[in-house]
Amino acid sequence: MFDGLQGKLTEAFRNLRGEGKVTEETLQGALRQIRLALLEADVHIRVVRPFITRVRERALGQDVLKSLSAPQQVFKIVYDELQALLGEEGQELRLTQQPAVVLLCGLQGSGKTTTCGKIARRLTENGRHPILVAGDLQRAAAVEQLIQVGAGVDVPVVAPEGEEGVLSLASRALKIARDRGHDTVIFDTAGRLHVDEALMGELKALVDQLQPEEILFVADSMTGQDAVRSAAQFGETLPLTGVVLTKLDGDSRGGAALSIRTVARVPIRFVGTGEKAEALELFRPDRMASRMIGRGDVLSLIEKAEKVIDKDEAERLAKRIASQQFSLEDLRDQLRAMRRFGPLSEMLNLLPKAGPFQGLDASMVDETEFTRIEAIINSMTPQERRRPEILNGSRKSRVARGSGTKVVEVNRLLKKYKMMRKMMKGAKGKWLRKAMGRGMPGLPGVG
Repeated sequence: MFDGLQGKLTEAFRNLRGEGKVTEETLQGALRQIRLALLEADVHIRVVRPFITRVRERALGQDVLKSLSAPQQVFKIVYDELQALLGEEGQELRLTQQPAVVLLCGLQGSGKTTTCGKIARRLTENGRHPILVAGDLQRAAAVEQLIQVGAGVDVPVVAPEGEEGVLSLASRALKIARDRGHDTVIFDTAGRLHVDEALMGELKALVDQLQPEEILFVADSMTGQDAVRSAAQFGETLPLTGVVLTKLDGDSRGGAALSIRTVARVPIRFVGTGEKAEALELFRPDRMASRMIGRGDVLSLIEKAEKVIDKDEAERLAKRIASQQFSLEDLRDQLRAMRRFGPLSEMLNLLPKAGPFQGLDASMVDETEFTRIEAIINSMTPQERRRPEILNGSRKSRVARGSGTKVVEVNRLLKKYKMMRKMMKGAKGKWLRKAMGRGMPGLPGVG
């Protein structure tokens, strides 16, 4: 996420730090780099110009220029202004009616149908009883797709009957929700390849009939300024209450995220970070700005760890590490815990791109290696897993055959395991044991 923008901004800050003390001339060069970085990230020119002006005015203050830590202060100014551009923190849906109606709109291909399921799952976890309505009568298979999405999150779907129109479907869906005790109606709508009068007219009539409390515009963040222009056009016709940015995990530029609040005057409420139903998060401008400037998002990493890591298991493993009893079985358990995070690339992208993590990225990690390691460990006997020193040549050959690997790979695993145990006995081991006590997994095999 934001790799392109992050790399260029990091380079600008690195050049600024190399000057030692900031002067108007060096600041001008850094601002030029930042301006180009934002434009190449597809940030709207209406956003870039005032952004650079604000940073320049604040950075040219005498307190900054005379300070020995001027580069750090300029860094903070850019971070603050990025956060201001992104807008306020996302808010949960405000629903008071019975039933409350949430309407999703946007262009075709933006991810509306998938987002309907994600919102339904989120509301269910918060104690509500939603129902989904398949109101996209234009796109082939859209109704069937929503039915499958609903089944995936265990939420019922109201589908059109025969040649039923969207307004008739809306009335029937409200009646079904009242009769069956559903307190929330999530309405999927038809998208188009571009904004047109027929689309907007249909949506306006639907809004007038349903009177939704929340009207969310779903935008594909990877389309950059197209998403921003579409949000602005929809906002001129409908009383939008927020934006859901989808496919943010694949957005290397960040233009839509940085532009949409200013240009479309609509706050970002949620962001989609993957295909799974749980991959919908409240928008956090401070964390997103931190990632854009290379500081990572450790808070999100900790929150994710708290959800997927069993506290009792983490404490048990921490005690084993402290008593130097860390076995190959424990290593296997660690790998399984890491997999519950999802793709390792997502976890690495949340780490800062500086300090001990500088130069570490997802391209350095072979996810399939973890599968091979687990297969090798599973092919050992319980005694061999606890006392790997008994693994002689014949035993290693048997393990290699059983795991579909080669003896050299078995030896490589044993070498890494010995290095980990040695590390745990030293100063780094103290840090690792402390980290494990907090429920954070290690990174065996990385690098």
